[in-house]
Amino acid sequence: MRPVHTALAVLVAAVWGFNFVVIEIGLGHFPPLLLSALRFLVAALPAVFFVGRPKVAWKWILGVGAALGIAKFGLLFTGMAAGMPAGLSSLVLQIQAVFTAVLAAVVLRERPGPVRLLGMAVALAGIGVAAVDRGVSGPATGFVLVVAAAACWGVSNVLTRKAAPPDALNFMVWVCTVPVIPLFALSLLLEGFDRDLAALRALDWSGVAVIGYVAWVSTVFGFGAWGYLLRRYPASSVAPFSLLVPVFGMSSAALVLGEGISGPRWLAAVLLVGGVGLTSLAPARAGRRVAVSAGRPPAAPAASPAP
Repeated sequence: MRPVHTALAVLVAAVWGFNFVVIEIGLGHFPPLLLSALRFLVAALPAVFFVGRPKVAWKWILGVGAALGIAKFGLLFTGMAAGMPAGLSSLVLQIQAVFTAVLAAVVLRERPGPVRLLGMAVALAGIGVAAVDRGVSGPATGFVLVVAAAACWGVSNVLTRKAAPPDALNFMVWVCTVPVIPLFALSLLLEGFDRDLAALRALDWSGVAVIGYVAWVSTVFGFGAWGYLLRRYPASSVAPFSLLVPVFGMSSAALVLGEGISGPRWLAAVLLVGGVGLTSLAPARAGRRVAVSAGRPPAAPAASPAP
């Protein structure tokens, strides 16, 4: 890769890693489901009017929108609101690569080779260490919700691979239109009209900046830049940069939010990042061989990110 494109890939990873810090700040302004709904609303509008018509069947847009937008982000934001630290969330969410590999083996008939199986075992060991560390330091509810979010991400990855969108940005902008109404409805049902209204009435420039970052910087810019790189280079050259996301996530959470990083958490990070790297980058032994971007839902012919 050219140096300027290498720098762009690192910048996107930094943007996505810092996104977890921004989400944590945003949860101080909005209930989690409302924040997620606003994120998708602002990401979809006005971008949906500029990306053209959908280039895949609506069933794939609806399926990925439900699995990724409603389930994955709803669970992630709720888990973080329940006390899951931003840095640890950025790390634990990477276990989605293992869920993706398992689902791909069942649905797409991709037989995991020995390297991928080793990577899955190492990543699961990292999750075990993180779970023990979290159990000692705080309630496990948020941890479980983030792991569930990673499982839903795995489902969306497989659906995305089946859809094989030719334009990652076009696909993701249309996917962003799907969760908006369901998330607003769930927020009204579970978080309450009064709480949502109070959050919207108290909207200030800090809250606006949070929504702008998670919608336009993390989603629109991130997808656009990542898709640009994937059109110029093989996925195997671009995908490894996504392993930097939890590195930036944990370090920015420590610097901005003052989150401590314990010894077990460092060990969990090493195991998870190493295991995800092996799981994501090792080729399958049979079936469609489409490189999986660690921590990002892949799309044929190359991996497509979804921070």
